[in-house]
Amino acid sequence: MSESENKPPSKDKSQPDVKIFSLSTCSHCKAAKKFISECTIKYDFIDVDMIEGDERKAIIEDIRKFNPRCSFPTIIIGEKVIVGYKEKEIKEALGLG
Repeated sequence: MSESENKPPSKDKSQPDVKIFSLSTCSHCKAAKKFISECTIKYDFIDVDMIEGDERKAIIEDIRKFNPRCSFPTIIIGEKVIVGYKEKEIKEALGLG
């Protein structure tokens, strides 16, 4: 048994963290999620319109730190922020371009 078999699976270090702030009804948001999924990239997303109250206010404040206009989708890939569905920029940020 090799040493690596004894270790629990770890997150792929080569893939940056990916987070998408989206709206459940937004066609651009859906396209961005679909595209990133097709690239076999793991990501987290929050459909902001599905959250209410203080939690929603807090998330919107977080989004404004990255995107003052608070438009959707707001995609965070590692340290890069992409506003809107921009396939070329997403691929480059993921290291696929």
